[in-house]
Amino acid sequence: MSDPVTITVRRKVKAGREKDYEAWLERLTQGTSRRFKGYLGAEFYRPAAPGGEYRSVFRFDSPEHLDAFEQSAFRADLLAEAAPLFAADAAWQRMTGLEFWFDPPPGTQVPQPSPHRMALVLVAVVFLLVLILNLTLGPLMSGWPLPLRVLVTVTIQVGLMTYVIMPRLTPRIARFIYPKTATI
Repeated sequence: MSDPVTITVRRKVKAGREKDYEAWLERLTQGTSRRFKGYLGAEFYRPAAPGGEYRSVFRFDSPEHLDAFEQSAFRADLLAEAAPLFAADAAWQRMTGLEFWFDPPPGTQVPQPSPHRMALVLVAVVFLLVLILNLTLGPLMSGWPLPLRVLVTVTIQVGLMTYVIMPRLTPRIARFIYPKTATI
């Protein structure tokens, strides 16, 4: 069985066309979910500042299912339709496994981060988060049903890892995750 695959797309949109682009992304996402086997979902991030890049993250359960989507007429037609919205070509990055959580240091060219080191960091981060959340939230949720306690804990954990911890931690440990890199 193959690993899930994540595609990250960074794209600049022409000024004043942001709403059109976001509507196009919605059509792309809805159409993909209905038409393509193995589609796991997508996330979209608006630019932090005006004129910045949109970031889109698409996930498929296998490289084969992603390839089917990427080679489809549906995708080609939608990209052609949206071409007038784009201010520049998109930057695409394909990731499998755990490297989605890790960003390499600026200027680093690497084929793949060390999966063993990524796993080690994730085990440490997840362990500490689960321990802290259980110690702090456990007493507050002691009467709650187990599935609800787990849902709340996992939701907080994933949010903290995605938006707080990993974006701040990975630049500090990038040399550990990417041990054999050359910086340009």
